[in-house]
Amino acid sequence: MFKSKLPNLGTTIFTTMSALAAEHGALNLSQGFPNFAADPELLRLLGEYSTHGFNQYAPMTGVRELREQLSLKTKKLYGAHYDSETEVTISSGATEAIFAAIAATVSAGDEVIVFEPAYDSYLPAIDLCGGIPVYITLHYPDFQIDWDLVKSKISPKTKMIIVNTPHNPTGSVFSENDINELAKIVADRDIYLVGDEVYEHIIFDGLSHQSLCTNSALKEKSFICGSFGKTFHITGWKIGYCFAPKELSVEFRKIHQYLTFSTFTPAQYALAKYLENENNYLSIPSFYQRKRDVFLESIAGSRFEFIPSKGSFFQNVSYANITDANDAEYAIQLTKTIGVASIPTSVFYHQKLDQKVLRFCFAKDDETLQKAGEILSKL
Repeated sequence: MFKSKLPNLGTTIFTTMSALAAEHGALNLSQGFPNFAADPELLRLLGEYSTHGFNQYAPMTGVRELREQLSLKTKKLYGAHYDSETEVTISSGATEAIFAAIAATVSAGDEVIVFEPAYDSYLPAIDLCGGIPVYITLHYPDFQIDWDLVKSKISPKTKMIIVNTPHNPTGSVFSENDINELAKIVADRDIYLVGDEVYEHIIFDGLSHQSLCTNSALKEKSFICGSFGKTFHITGWKIGYCFAPKELSVEFRKIHQYLTFSTFTPAQYALAKYLENENNYLSIPSFYQRKRDVFLESIAGSRFEFIPSKGSFFQNVSYANITDANDAEYAIQLTKTIGVASIPTSVFYHQKLDQKVLRFCFAKDDETLQKAGEILSKL
């Protein structure tokens, strides 16, 4: 009989809820993807490169022009230098980059600290490498990290800490103090970090993204994974990247080359050209803050309670004033009965912690957000 390496995994909640939304004709605020088009200029560039012969394998490390633009952007924004030849790698989405970073670092018996609720790709990658997840549970409404608790979880077996900021699914973000506390913990220890920073440009209310590379001590121990999909509304292109010091990038690339080897070539050239205009990414925070505000204004008179999201394109809301139903059951009920799909946050906890909180994606057009808010406000 075939023995599964991941016996406890089934279909993801994102696939389940999107399918349920389609079946019932519901407004899909569950899975995290935009329902609006990318910038016509970016699409024009894709067409230009694809019709002019840029359709063969890209280099394993990524198109040189794109790596150079990413290095330049990171230096401008965070003051951190990465050599575009040896320290920047293009991947087939950030999920691939995260997997490659974990696989390059974690061996059987190594412990990996995971803050939960956690993006669902982390644990399978740890499991496949024989690693042992060590959970730090974050709680609604602010989901702040207790760094003393983190210190107490460090052991001689701790090999990696996975950090996600801005955070999916909670919308919380790291502060400068969080970066400093993390740096103290890993100082003089053989501990590496994965920085899941795919929402780096989706941050609100004048806050600044606190990348791991802003701290020199953390930078030297970190695989920082990013994505163009979330930033430029092109999740289907699956173009991600990883910044890491040369010695870490060498190991990262050993895994990457046998996962996907290379990534969609014409899109890499298109994105390299598109990044030359820095306003294309500097305008993203205000664009998505407005989306957040449209959604929050639409549910302001409802019975839901919330703290405005600080980053990502997700908003968590508490329905504790409405019902005592389990969050997974309630999410399914709302999809079927009122036609609005969300994600129950318990699925992001290994013990399925139910805090009566749903996650809504506001990367949608205004009409969809306002219509969803009108329906939810009637509950």
